[in-house]
Amino acid sequence: MDDIHADNTRTGRSAVMPGTGQQTTDRRSLRLAATLLVAGVVVSVAAGLLHAESHDANDHVASFTAYAGSDIWTGAHLGQFVGMALLTVGLIALWAALNTGQGAAAWSARFGALSAALALALYGALQAVDGVALKHAVDAWASAAEPEKAMRFATAEGIRWLEWGMRSYQSFMLGTALVLLGVAIAATRRVSRFIGYLMALAGAAYWVQGWIIGTEGFAAANALPTLAGIILTVAWTVWLLISAWQSNEKAAGHGR
Repeated sequence: MDDIHADNTRTGRSAVMPGTGQQTTDRRSLRLAATLLVAGVVVSVAAGLLHAESHDANDHVASFTAYAGSDIWTGAHLGQFVGMALLTVGLIALWAALNTGQGAAAWSARFGALSAALALALYGALQAVDGVALKHAVDAWASAAEPEKAMRFATAEGIRWLEWGMRSYQSFMLGTALVLLGVAIAATRRVSRFIGYLMALAGAAYWVQGWIIGTEGFAAANALPTLAGIILTVAWTVWLLISAWQSNEKAAGHGR
């Protein structure tokens, strides 16, 4: 059995443990997934720093004035989309690498991967609204003659509210993806089950974000779940990356 594990770890193929019918993790695909996930987090955080606001995001006059004066607004949002795309592809690759087989855990992982894909579609629409449509609207407001300003501001504010709605549902779907894949990891133990627990906690933090944004917009109450989501996501992605690149002996441990 040790020879089979060693051979499959070298080649990156999945295997079936003799006498059990239990599949092992595809190590090569797991490393790819972990690398994509960490890359997505790094790009997202970097782009988020360019997007960072020094004022109350629910103060639309202050926000729109800052957005109109930004030369990197659209580029920062494109960077955020690239980061989310890398993260999503990483989640789907993680589903493929886990080889969950059949049963409840397998369905949890499949629906998790589907939720991740839906979250990316919503995020693309969100960045188009926020990074493109809102930018044009606030530019038009800032440069409008005084009689037109109220109308232009109302247009920009309507786009802002649309952004709230899309961000809310995107957070719900991303949270669902993390919870479902986390449950699958904890149940199958292809990697440490504690990675799955951290994923599920991060998903719950995104659910809270989705609710707050949907009901209150970018309110101060969203700061704590946002910070929790970031810290937990960094923790589980880095842990997964380290686990995926462990020695052959540890890699065959199946999350013990």
